[in-house]
Amino acid sequence: MERLQKILAHAGVASRRKCESLIIDGRVSVDGVTVTDLGYKVDPARQVIAVDGKPIRLEAKVLILLNKPTAYVSTVNDPEGRRTVMSLLPKIEERLYPIGKLDYDTSGLLLFTNDGALTERLLHPSHHVDKVYRVTVEGRVNKEARQLLQQGVELEDGLTAPAIVEVLRQGEESVVHLTIHEGRNRQVRRMFEALGLPVKRLKRIAFGPIALGHLKTGEWRLLEPDEWKALYRSVELTPPPYVRPTFLDLPRPKRDVRRGGAQRRKAKQTTGSRGNPRTNRSH
Repeated sequence: MERLQKILAHAGVASRRKCESLIIDGRVSVDGVTVTDLGYKVDPARQVIAVDGKPIRLEAKVLILLNKPTAYVSTVNDPEGRRTVMSLLPKIEERLYPIGKLDYDTSGLLLFTNDGALTERLLHPSHHVDKVYRVTVEGRVNKEARQLLQQGVELEDGLTAPAIVEVLRQGEESVVHLTIHEGRNRQVRRMFEALGLPVKRLKRIAFGPIALGHLKTGEWRLLEPDEWKALYRSVELTPPPYVRPTFLDLPRPKRDVRRGGAQRRKAKQTTGSRGNPRTNRSH
């Protein structure tokens, strides 16, 4: 159950504020009954919502994964005129927005959807959705630093929640996998800087049950049905029907990054290394 104006906005009727005006003006009905209460909640899957007598068309839910490059902002628009992540996505009929943000200088996994309920739960700290980052820092991540990360680092906005730390490489430049479930502004960078370990590179490689895999920088793909279900269930939501978005142009095909290696090996075995490169190429 969601507020009526929120459902109208997600259906693309108008902005949230304009939808509130439509309700107040008596132009919205639910199951044939006019509703003017802004606090009224409805179930769009079971009830008929109409504006000026015309039933609204609810957008199908969409989920897209992008491997965000650095030097892009994670917003729909940018008043400073910088490049936004939206320019890297295919043109579809449904209106998408990023689930959370990655900093301008941070790369990696960024999810997009038009499902407000899913977004709210994934970002709310009470649901403890893990996010995994590959962090490259200057200096060695010694035992004391690891313990502080695992116990919580004191920042200007308070103590961080305990993190999971896996050191992959030690040296003048060290590489760490850090798992956290909070989403404070520039949190990972600030945690390491507080320990005297400046971050050189930062990449998110997992969000809840969704892994980045081998998707190339700047490329996107649709979530697979099993990933779709796992993401919704990770925040105790019933997965809606899995559908493909309505493309407004023909997108460049993206390979299945989870099974692409096996597919290429199979193709090589069946065609041979001297086969026609056109027929060996994945589509």
